[in-house]
Amino acid sequence: MRLSELRAEFSRQLSFPTDRETAVERVGDVTLEAPNGDDTTVAAVLARAETAEFDSAKELHDTLVGLVDDAFIGRKFYDDRGGQTGMENDQQSF
Repeated sequence: MRLSELRAEFSRQLSFPTDRETAVERVGDVTLEAPNGDDTTVAAVLARAETAEFDSAKELHDTLVGLVDDAFIGRKFYDDRGGQTGMENDQQSF
């Protein structure tokens, strides 16, 4: 499952507030598809969480998104707002 689909899954499978153990029991085996590396499970990610209770699906989702590893982010250090290092560009954007 993709991270973007996870909040809806939490809403379907859990009632809130809920604790971490209940979340792991009910949705811990859901596999998260990593776009740039190895997949993982909700349980593996929540094992790193310091929060013991979640008041909403949004809070649980936000916590999980904050704990996933580098395999779930886009290109590291990519910034589309600036120029490319080492490249000359005479054009300016206003």
